Amino acid sequence: MGEGRELMAKTQVALEITEESVRAVEISTGRTPTVVAAGEVLLPPGSARDSEILDPDAVAIAIKQLWARAGIKGRRVVLAIASRRILVREYVTPAMKPELLRQALPFQVQDLLPVPVTQAVLDFYPTLEHEGKIHGLLVAAVSETVEALISTLGKARLRVDVVDLAPFGLARAAQRLAPSECVAMLHLGDHTSYVVVTEFGVPRFVRIIPATLPTAAVRARTAAPVEATVAPVEAPVRELALVGAGVGVPDEAVALPASLPTLRGRAAARHGAMDPAVADMMSRVRDTIAFYDARPGTERPVSSVLVSGAGAAAPGMTEALDAALDVPVRAIAASDLLPSAGDAAPADDLARNLVPTIGVVLGEVPGWGRA
Repeated sequence: MGEGRELMAKTQVALEITEESVRAVEISTGRTPTVVAAGEVLLPPGSARDSEILDPDAVAIAIKQLWARAGIKGRRVVLAIASRRILVREYVTPAMKPELLRQALPFQVQDLLPVPVTQAVLDFYPTLEHEGKIHGLLVAAVSETVEALISTLGKARLRVDVVDLAPFGLARAAQRLAPSECVAMLHLGDHTSYVVVTEFGVPRFVRIIPATLPTAAVRARTAAPVEATVAPVEAPVRELALVGAGVGVPDEAVALPASLPTLRGRAAARHGAMDPAVADMMSRVRDTIAFYDARPGTERPVSSVLVSGAGAAAPGMTEALDAALDVPVRAIAASDLLPSAGDAAPADDLARNLVPTIGVVLGEVPGWGRA
């Protein structure tokens, strides 16, 4: 018993469940956090969607296999979640003590939620206090979904200590990689992507984008070309309005600028031949950054984009982003955040996918704090 507690004092584990796989990373919690174990196990088709459980037994078996194969020792985990069913939007509330805000929040936001407040798990991340108001990001997830995730991990003999939003993990990555800049952290997943605009490492804006990309995992599972599984092209305006609107501001008052950046040079000529999923994602990312830069209250525009996730290696994605965006674009991976011990270094798509997962677990490391 004492040995187990000593081990848990020395390491922290983060886990993420996606439609394609379960993946986890274990890091040491010393003066220099280090990746000591990491791995991924593919899931049977239909057993999960991103941060949603469809077949608890199949997912629990995969998690047990992951722990055994990767040599992960910790049994208490930070669970990273991100899916189309999670609402993230800006919110402004009168300044009050944190405990009072926790009590008042369900009553304040009940009209903003797509489900009854009694069926939601709420969180609020404050970013600024000004003139008696607290500005921040409201996060709402369906409680049944979160409970199913925790229950499934229990089947795998794991205990969930913290449930955290994966995009906030990207914000912690920004604290390490671009602490003094306004950057867009872009994570391109197999079926869910997200953009987090951070300033001085603080998340200012989050957008979750449900879309299937032609990643290696998706291409391996489906022999046919991947079609974009997203809404029509006008949908980004409505989604951005929902995420970007402040309290008391009608959604229709928040709109994209009349003139958006256009494709440059040869990329424009190639656009018609581009994979439709890549073309759609490129447009959504471009529109998201343009929206953030143009919205009222933005003092510093996005100066660069840091890209993680398996989708960054999808055919044509790098070239498309370089052509579509007017700011520098850089791909990042796990090694850009933390060193690895021995042969624990994740590689290829796992290294790209683990960026937000590592960011989430860094929030639990003493001295790093929560984003």
